[in-house]
Amino acid sequence: MAESFKITEEELKVVQEQQANYQKIIEQLGLSDVRKHTLLSQLDLLLPKIEENKQALEEKYGSININIQTGEYTEIEKDDGETAVVKAED
Repeated sequence: MAESFKITEEELKVVQEQQANYQKIIEQLGLSDVRKHTLLSQLDLLLPKIEENKQALEEKYGSININIQTGEYTEIEKDDGETAVVKAED
């Protein structure tokens, strides 16, 4: 049987701390991916609601620019004087 040797207690403590930190980082990376996936799913649910609300406001007020801090709006007009339909950028 091979002879057993040990590293010092201090060396063992350093190795254990490094391993624990490594595991924490790996765990946090995994949690970060889960959070990212959750946030992307929430965004996928929100975007259609934004578009639906935009369409409802456009039906009620026409094509407008809204100041989201005050609620004031201005109409958007085409060059020929007609109101233009402006699509939100995705």
